[in-house]
Amino acid sequence: MTAADPGSEPRPAVPTASAAPAQPASPDQPAAPARYHRGRRLTGRVLLYLGLAGFAAFLLLPFFWMVSSSLKANNEVFTIPVKWIPEVFHWENYVDIWTVQISAAASNMGSWLKNTMILSVVVTLLQLFTGSFAAYGFSRIRFPGRDTLFLAYIATIAVPWQAYMIPQYKLMSQVHLTDTLWSIIILQAFGAFGVFLMKQFYETIPEELSESARLDGLSEYGIYWRIMLPLSGPAIASLALLTFVRTWNDFLGPKLYLRSPQNYTIQVGLKLFQADPMGSSLYGLMFAGSVLSVLPVAVIFLLGQRYFVEGVATSGLKG
Repeated sequence: MTAADPGSEPRPAVPTASAAPAQPASPDQPAAPARYHRGRRLTGRVLLYLGLAGFAAFLLLPFFWMVSSSLKANNEVFTIPVKWIPEVFHWENYVDIWTVQISAAASNMGSWLKNTMILSVVVTLLQLFTGSFAAYGFSRIRFPGRDTLFLAYIATIAVPWQAYMIPQYKLMSQVHLTDTLWSIIILQAFGAFGVFLMKQFYETIPEELSESARLDGLSEYGIYWRIMLPLSGPAIASLALLTFVRTWNDFLGPKLYLRSPQNYTIQVGLKLFQADPMGSSLYGLMFAGSVLSVLPVAVIFLLGQRYFVEGVATSGLKG
């Protein structure tokens, strides 16, 4: 009963669902969704670039208007509707600004630019030294009350300068430093923001480097000068750029302390172009001077923007 009958015919195998052959997929089916997603990504990227280009054009519009106004006559600057392109280009504005008579005296653009450059460079160098040196003490040297002192020092950032500018002015008057560049240099030689920026960067440097240097007999001054400073290039570049731009564009400080026209900075000197001895405003020359005052800052920022972004990213400062 169990043995198969040799004379019987074999039964045909019944195909099951699992044994059914798979139908080959059409090659067009997966390509269509892929093309759709690529098209969506391309469209989104184009819209993003168009939006960024429009936003950049919006930000550059005031600068374009300033350059255009510097090539106009005085009575064409504030016309309504606005003329974005001058009918006649007055290139002589960039020549007359150096010798024109304003406020019963000749324009002193050379001295104003020199004073501004001196202030910006000296204040930047001093803040780089004081900020990096103090930040090293707060980040690497342990002493009683260090954190409390650091928080109290950083809290001064929240106090506006207008709250204590009168006591500072009285102090500078008592030591007879008003109407000199020294008054601004001394007051701006220290900055809590620079200390905070450098301390944040120092904390990203491994402590083992300092410990190894101490074991090798290097002093704290040597560690600061030979180890910390060479490693903190991006942070130093960021602080230098921010300090230079802020000092160069400062108006209220030089306006408060500097009274002689030969000691003016470019920002204060440009205000003299608002009215000539005849009573009319020299707007064309004033905007020509504004273009000249913006160019150094723009060039320095373009050259140092890579270090600025790197320094802000590594120091933990985020907008």
